[in-house]
Amino acid sequence: MGAFSIVVVQQGVWHMAKESMPLAAGYLTAAVRQDPELAGRCDTGILNFPGTASPWGMAVELVRSGVPDVVGFSVLGWNVRQFSAVAEAVKQAAPGTLVVFGGNHVAHQAERVFRQCPAVDVVVNGEGEAVFVDIVRTRLAGRGFHGIAGISYRAPDGTVVTTPERPRRDDLDELPSPILTGAIPLRDDDGGFRYDVALMETNRGCPYRCAFCYWGGAVGQKVRAFSRDRLRAELTALAEAGADTIVLCDANFGMLRQDADFVDDLISVRRQYGYPRALETSWAKNKSATFFDIVRTMKREGLRSSFTLALQTLDDATLLAMNRRNMRINSWHELADWLAAEGLDTYAELIWGAPGESPESFLRGYDELARRVSRIAAYPLLLLPNTAYTEDRGRHGFITVRGDRDDFKYVLATREISLAENLRMQRFLFWARLLAENLVLRSLWPVAGAVLGMGQSALVLSVADHIDGAETPGARLVRAAADGSVADPDSLAPALEFCFSTTEFDDLLMGWWAGIEPRVPAPWRVPLREVLRHDLDTRPLPDPARRGLPDAELVGEDGDLHWSVERTYLVDVPALARAARLGRLGDAPTPSPHRTRLRFKRGFAELARSTNHEETAHYVATTTVRAQA
Repeated sequence: MGAFSIVVVQQGVWHMAKESMPLAAGYLTAAVRQDPELAGRCDTGILNFPGTASPWGMAVELVRSGVPDVVGFSVLGWNVRQFSAVAEAVKQAAPGTLVVFGGNHVAHQAERVFRQCPAVDVVVNGEGEAVFVDIVRTRLAGRGFHGIAGISYRAPDGTVVTTPERPRRDDLDELPSPILTGAIPLRDDDGGFRYDVALMETNRGCPYRCAFCYWGGAVGQKVRAFSRDRLRAELTALAEAGADTIVLCDANFGMLRQDADFVDDLISVRRQYGYPRALETSWAKNKSATFFDIVRTMKREGLRSSFTLALQTLDDATLLAMNRRNMRINSWHELADWLAAEGLDTYAELIWGAPGESPESFLRGYDELARRVSRIAAYPLLLLPNTAYTEDRGRHGFITVRGDRDDFKYVLATREISLAENLRMQRFLFWARLLAENLVLRSLWPVAGAVLGMGQSALVLSVADHIDGAETPGARLVRAAADGSVADPDSLAPALEFCFSTTEFDDLLMGWWAGIEPRVPAPWRVPLREVLRHDLDTRPLPDPARRGLPDAELVGEDGDLHWSVERTYLVDVPALARAARLGRLGDAPTPSPHRTRLRFKRGFAELARSTNHEETAHYVATTTVRAQA
């Protein structure tokens, strides 16, 4: 008799054509492969699909070589519909195959999952590794599932049975590492690192219960950590494979003293292997002495990162309704100033549509933030399963609609926000995300805002108004993306590609500025025009020829390839931008030539449609003012 076959299926986010590292599937696969009872009896593997894969393509891969005995799906809000269609195909091809769904979006949602997708047999409620091993053991033994804690399943009579919650695992090192066991392949056919970024966990758990989020509920409020030795071994394996960027799947990195040890080990590994070169994570909401120590170390060692102010709102009533009153956000001014003075990349997060917020309070908070941090990730509120907002939706008067490609609930209106107000704000969110969050423009916001006395939100909307009135192919493309942005979160992708890849975007922005310039005090007209030119020149570069940079040369530096080109500006733009962010702009500088070297990290062509602004930030040109005439 052949081996009992198991496949764990994972899919990246919508627009990504490259495979994302299948960390969740890797944990499940490693757990089965390393289990003494199952290791010799099961053939376990991963099917990892890019976000662009269709249900047709995924079903073909699962069916063509014979349907496995067990198929586990790592389910998120953006792939639950696709996976439901694939599960249906699997059951038609092999009715006896066991289909297991797990992940935050389906945990504790079995009634709905079974109703909408009858092909699913078991839903995992919580951490999945030990549960999945028990499911496979039980299936092999031909027993029922009633003895497995932490699941929901359909009984023979059709009723849904939910077993008692499974205790969280305290010693995370008991979980086999998907990186060290080889469960996740790290290299591609050419020997390079296989994925866009390398995913790791240093701990699990979140001490908060924010009303819009299920992170703490999904993995527990108690924070449990992997050992330093294990994490260093994983870092070494990823470095040997050439992983440039580590992205941590932690809720609050920088909260624990061991987080500083992790950064020390990352730097030590980089010194030996040349990789990794960047670290991205969800930083701790409350910044402790440990956080500041980590930031200083990373700056000293040249380790790239983006530092987050995860505020979500600056309105006190909204903060209270979010269950975030225990987060000390009032000191964010000082933190933002300190990060700016250190010259470190910083961004902030806001959520539009939360109970207690109005358009006026949101834009007021946005502009207050933007005076110190111009890159603001401003997202619309989504109602997610198992969150307080979803459980209290009647009290808040939420009117929602599910997405047509995903399973998120999009807010149309609330007891406090009308549909008309929401549509106006959704338009703003699209343009703010396109132009500011995704770094299409950067230095212009603080400098122009200070000179003109305009908030960043007004500047963003003035660009939107100009492009709305333009009749060019690019303007029509961006308008179409904006019109569909609420119903289609991926609509930002083609607009980003246009903004990063073409000189037509430069023409649109210079046309917008021509309308603004008469309002600019005369001494500032040349400096501000140069700031805009500099922003356009230094935005991430997919293709030098298409962007009008035919003289760009490919050079090897710091163990990597970069596009290098020189341009002359009539002001020192980086110095102006730093002064504006620190509130020290002063009088207009006298125009004089500044020869500036622009250096772009190569490889952005694969990311030009990506809405991952943390990764995009690494591709903005670094600048060196080489001489002043």
